[in-house]
Amino acid sequence: MQKTQSNVVTSLRQMILDGELKAGARLAEIPTSEKLGVSRTPVRIAFRALEQEGLLTKLPRRGYEVRSVSNEEIIGAIEVRGVLEGLAARQAAERGLSENHQKALRLLLEEGDRILAVDKLTESDLEHYQQMNKRFHDIVIEAAHNPAIHAALSRNEHLPFASASALAFDKAHMLRETKRFEFAHMQHHHVYHAMVNGLGSRAEGIMREHANATLGYINSPRNADQLTVISERDTKNT
Repeated sequence: MQKTQSNVVTSLRQMILDGELKAGARLAEIPTSEKLGVSRTPVRIAFRALEQEGLLTKLPRRGYEVRSVSNEEIIGAIEVRGVLEGLAARQAAERGLSENHQKALRLLLEEGDRILAVDKLTESDLEHYQQMNKRFHDIVIEAAHNPAIHAALSRNEHLPFASASALAFDKAHMLRETKRFEFAHMQHHHVYHAMVNGLGSRAEGIMREHANATLGYINSPRNADQLTVISERDTKNT
């Protein structure tokens, strides 16, 4: 199957997460495109995206370098995102969701349910889940009607794995990853229910846990020796 642009970004992100691309490693378009079996254009775009995420540094002349990322930097960025998204969910619940926001979130919940209605997810399924997940988070932020939250999240998303769109997954254990994303989507359902029913504190708590669950993934034994160069965005799971 030919890799999409999202596949290329996710593949490179996961290679960093797994330590296959170590801190200080230099990346160039041609060898990377040959390794992934794609043209140079999606690789070039992926490099820029990962630079924005804080995982790569553009070199003065040509190419990029994998950044060394500390555990503290990752944890701090994720905790900040949890606080900001939790605040957004609480304010959205207290203001009351508009009919348009309710409808959009319901459709995304249904889309997520369809994606996860399989025994084991594929890479294509996870690409679709990523798109659904990002839109769900975007609508929660939008529904808060608080420009300061949006601005603060925009700044925070330049840190490694602090963005809801920074998806990574373990291809060698897709059944386990399926369970991980099922849990994450269950949290989507719960936060929607809380917001619709005006339960601001509950919505805030769920959304914060939804982000902070990532910390369990980062601190798991599987990833314990990779923390000089990585990160992702959830587990307990999100």
